[in-house]
Amino acid sequence: MKCGAVAPYDVTSLLSVWESRVRKHRQRQKKEQERKERSALPKIEQQWHDRFYTRKPNAQQRNLLNGHQHRSTQNTQSGEPPAAEGRPEDVLVDADTDALSFRLSGEQWKDFPQELEWKTFLLEWHVSGTKIQKLPDFLASFSLLRVLEVAKNKLDRLPPDIGKLVQLRQLNVSYNRLSCVPPQLGMCHNLERLELAGNRDLSELPFELSSLKRLTHLDIAENAFASIPVCALRMSALQLLDLSDNRLADLPQDMDRLTELATLFVHNNNLSYLPHCLTNIAALKLIVVSGDPLVCVPTKLCSNPKIKFIRLYDSPAGGKKEKRTDATGTASQGRDEEDETKDGREKEFMDVYVSTLEDRENMPFSTTKVTISCLL
Repeated sequence: MKCGAVAPYDVTSLLSVWESRVRKHRQRQKKEQERKERSALPKIEQQWHDRFYTRKPNAQQRNLLNGHQHRSTQNTQSGEPPAAEGRPEDVLVDADTDALSFRLSGEQWKDFPQELEWKTFLLEWHVSGTKIQKLPDFLASFSLLRVLEVAKNKLDRLPPDIGKLVQLRQLNVSYNRLSCVPPQLGMCHNLERLELAGNRDLSELPFELSSLKRLTHLDIAENAFASIPVCALRMSALQLLDLSDNRLADLPQDMDRLTELATLFVHNNNLSYLPHCLTNIAALKLIVVSGDPLVCVPTKLCSNPKIKFIRLYDSPAGGKKEKRTDATGTASQGRDEEDETKDGREKEFMDVYVSTLEDRENMPFSTTKVTISCLL
């Protein structure tokens, strides 16, 4: 071989070896990616990342959390979200074992904090005891929300966008100022628990709520219902129905459509009889009625050992509340004052009383409710 000549080499074999190594490398990458997708580790790591930063929400950590979590297009136009003025300890983004939840309480709050808009990863809201009158406009962006607990506030309406919360399991809007419920709520097909007790003038529910086929708990106590909503009779999975403290004069003859119904509260209404169709509900275990006006009860209900039939009587010394009137004969502000003081104490009493009867084999024929006040 002459000096300076290049030694001959088979480039084809070199290329073949290189391509073989590339294919093997890509196969390994693909298998690793599939393994990560099947593994729960990335999800667990993400949850702990969220919990670490939300438990210590200083300025730097909020920036990191907001930049890491918010991937939606609505936030790409701005950087760090505005911070709420005087962010107190009442505003907590708490991390439980299975869910990230937002908690807010205190009468100083008249609106939701603005930075909540960027916490779309939250699964639960717990807001109570505030002066907030409406839910935020960005509520629909919380597509992962499962629990919306906003009882004992000043809400006067629910937005139609609530129907976009398709993962919602529990909704509690008790003791607010609702007078109607949007039909879009019927789009929350995963809803299992709906509580609307103690609102101001709520007297009907939209028929669209008939599509809530997974609903097992419906509480519309302490409202102004003159009859059972038609949609309630079409909630086939319903197990508890609370109609107490309304204006019911009778119950429909087709209530046995609720084949899964186990608990029925109808006390403090104007019922003088109970329909015989209730005896056809095999799942029925507990009925609570007011004993004073009730004159006709099917024997199969009150004598069935499998059914706890509770009659409530008001204290004879308690008397009945009289409607306040002013000098012109019109209704006074008594209703508004009553609404302001509604806080669920009556329902808490009933929950405790019913729980004491769970383990009792023999039921009392009736129970007289006595109010005791102590001056300290």
